[in-house]
Amino acid sequence: MKKLKVGVIGTGHLGKIHTKLFKEVMRCEFIGVYDQNKEIADSVSKEFDTKAFSSLDELLENAGAVSIAASTKAHYKLAKEALQKGKHVFLEKPITAGIKEAEELVEIANSKNLKIQVGHVERFNPALLSLEKYHLDPKFIQTDRLAQFNPRGTDVAVVLDLMIHDIDIILSLIKSKVKNISASGVAVVSDNLDIANARIEFENGAVANVTASRISQKKMRKMRIFQRDKYISIDFITGVSEVYRLVKPGDLNVEHFLSFGEIGVGEKRKAVIYEQPEHKEINALKHELQLFVDSVLDDKQPVVSGEDGLRALRVAETIINKIEESQIE
Repeated sequence: MKKLKVGVIGTGHLGKIHTKLFKEVMRCEFIGVYDQNKEIADSVSKEFDTKAFSSLDELLENAGAVSIAASTKAHYKLAKEALQKGKHVFLEKPITAGIKEAEELVEIANSKNLKIQVGHVERFNPALLSLEKYHLDPKFIQTDRLAQFNPRGTDVAVVLDLMIHDIDIILSLIKSKVKNISASGVAVVSDNLDIANARIEFENGAVANVTASRISQKKMRKMRIFQRDKYISIDFITGVSEVYRLVKPGDLNVEHFLSFGEIGVGEKRKAVIYEQPEHKEINALKHELQLFVDSVLDDKQPVVSGEDGLRALRVAETIINKIEESQIE
């Protein structure tokens, strides 16, 4: 069986998780880790019984692909070096700290026929995956992503730390160009935005209202989707989705839903039913790492490509700029 040699760059919180999971991923030959802090790299290598490379060059010489779990500000430099040396790249979200950096990485990857996959892990949440059998055509989306304060991640605005997860999902669900964005937010406990809200309007008339905060008393990661004849609630913490939809009375199948009665009369009469789609118990991060390895070995487009990461970053940066402009005024 052909295997992909993978190394991890950055051995902080996420880097340790990547190290553990890549050792379990099928068709992957995990070769080791690198961190500019040699002491941390050595500690992780001992914990997971793997090699700590003494330099980035040494790791790149031995790898076919790398997973970059360093700080966002380091993404561009590390990914560029890896791509220029012909290595495929898994890059934790956001893809980079700036648009021009992301554009350059995508351009290099395309010119060299290399894969970039961005770690928007919520795309692989069981709650979202359970909706694959439904036709999703959102007209309005409401998201709330609230977290308790954690110093890790405050090097960037909450828009890039938390909200970008929902931005990525929204852009994958609404097949239309962004028409207009309005936003507000404030820095509370860090030097960057800690709470933000944005209204994203699309050319097809769809609207998304997105809120993210990292100064909440309790965690919440919910998305609500409204569309013709259907309302869907997604809980990313529990991994469970709930679907309320309208169906013709003749289409009822009592084994798979709860009925909430009927609305309308005559030919317009419809039944209101509730379903909780079956969800698989999967490790979302391990699943996305497996898909990255598969995309390289099978020469397939990554599920969350560099272009997807760039698109989400463009929207996130626009939101940040809108907030900054409103504060100047």
